[in-house]
Amino acid sequence: MFGKSSTSIIQYLLEHPGESFDVRPFIHARCKTPVEEIQAAVEGAISVPQAIKLRQCLNHINEIEKHREEINLEIQALAEPFSPVLELLRTIPGLDTQPITAIAILSEIGPDMSVFPTSKHFISWAGCCPRNDRSARRTKSTRISRAGQSLKPLLVQIANALLRSKEHPEFKNRYRRIKANRGHKKAIIAICKMLLTAIWNVLSKVEPYSAKGYLEPKPAKEEKVLTQSQALDLLRKRGYTIIDSA
Repeated sequence: MFGKSSTSIIQYLLEHPGESFDVRPFIHARCKTPVEEIQAAVEGAISVPQAIKLRQCLNHINEIEKHREEINLEIQALAEPFSPVLELLRTIPGLDTQPITAIAILSEIGPDMSVFPTSKHFISWAGCCPRNDRSARRTKSTRISRAGQSLKPLLVQIANALLRSKEHPEFKNRYRRIKANRGHKKAIIAICKMLLTAIWNVLSKVEPYSAKGYLEPKPAKEEKVLTQSQALDLLRKRGYTIIDSA
């Protein structure tokens, strides 16, 4: 209903009631619904009351979108004094798509990173690290803390958008590696921690984001060479019988 394809098809239906047409020119490239299914859905006649209701709904949606754009422009005007900080934030993947995203992040964290001695302090303040829930040497829970209730949903939204993008392999690689062992939720929080670390470094060092540190390959571990006696002991432990040829 709110996508580009559905909006354009509904608009054409209202302008040409009862007319059969091919939906292919109206379907956006990212639309996942099969063309045949959409074509079957638009076949048929729309009654006058239905057309009136649809037109009113579309007008209401367009009016809301107009007000939303006005509010976004006002927010951007109010954020003008923070332009240098916002320009740095927009160098970070996920914060570079829309100006309002970087503004939303800045409104939650503030421009001064000197209050956080390290990026780990910043991540803890944002609520993206496991809470310390231990008693009598027993760990009761490793869930993330409840801090950052407004910031975390925004970070998760940015992280999901990053993973859908074909760019920025440093985030995708880390997500896939963690998801394979610990699941989707923990992997998403790990991406949020990467974003927070990047934000802290960018604002603390006053320099643009660089993926160089994330893309550097880890040095390969040196293969351990076993001596003859060590190799024989290993075979015995695994159940093999060693026969002395001498």
